[in-house]
Amino acid sequence: MAFIAAFVAHAPDADPEKHRCVIETPKYKLYVSVVQGQEQAKEVCGKLAAEEGVTSIVLCPGFTNRDVAEIAEAVGPGCGVNVARGDGPSTRIAVETIAREWS
Repeated sequence: MAFIAAFVAHAPDADPEKHRCVIETPKYKLYVSVVQGQEQAKEVCGKLAAEEGVTSIVLCPGFTNRDVAEIAEAVGPGCGVNVARGDGPSTRIAVETIAREWS
C-alpha cells in the first residue's frame, strides 16, 4: 500500500479541475492541486481525503493559521494538515516573487 499525500497551492488564475496532477511510485502517491482561494482549497482537500485516501496534506505558505484550521476540519481527524513555511529570507523571496509575477 502506498503513502498518499497532497500538496495544495494558491494562484489567482487557478482552475483546480485543470491545474492538478498525480505523481506516483509503488510506495508513494502525491496529488498536487492549485486553487484560487480558501473555499476551493477546503473542497479539494475534503475530496482528496474522502475519495482518494489522502492522509497528509501540505499547504503552500500563503495559507493562514485560520485557513489551516478550516481545512483540518474539512478533512477530518484521519488526515494531517501542514504548511510549508521557510525562514525569514526564504519567505521574503517568495513574497517578492509572487508580488512581482501576480501584479
